[in-house]
Amino acid sequence: MPSIFEKIDKIRPLYDAVYKFVLFICKLLLVVDIAITSMSVAGRYISFIPDPAWSEEVVLSCMAYMAVLSAALAIRRGAHIRMTALDSYLPKKLVKSLDILADVAVLVLAVIMLTVGWTYASGIGSKGTYVSMPGVSRFWMYLPVPLAGVAMIIFEIEALYNHIRSFYVKEEK
Repeated sequence: MPSIFEKIDKIRPLYDAVYKFVLFICKLLLVVDIAITSMSVAGRYISFIPDPAWSEEVVLSCMAYMAVLSAALAIRRGAHIRMTALDSYLPKKLVKSLDILADVAVLVLAVIMLTVGWTYASGIGSKGTYVSMPGVSRFWMYLPVPLAGVAMIIFEIEALYNHIRSFYVKEEK
């Protein structure tokens, strides 16, 4: 009879797909950022290349999306800065318990990012427009926060599951 962990492990490809999708979005945003910035800088010095007024706001918005989405990606890889100086001196079960506590704290932060971020995006963001693009709502400027909250929740649930799983399943080396 398969254990509960074996059943839950079957959804790992779904996490892999979400990770790859978010990573693809980050790469796409980086390419857009570089292209618009290059065009804007070149447009200042080469007369026949346009230097659109909207370039700075679009670049800053792309950077905001990349920053928060890449932070969500770091959760899955375990690449965030953390205090591990004392881990080798503490019992392994205590370290795992502290990892779970940290996971819960980050999960709470992600839920706050989702709820408060959505409130701001749909409230304040929907009432204004970009200065250089009056037809575009500021909703898009506030959207990265709740979007990252969703991605963080997804990846943090997986991290939390992996830490809980490590209490019960011994990994083969």
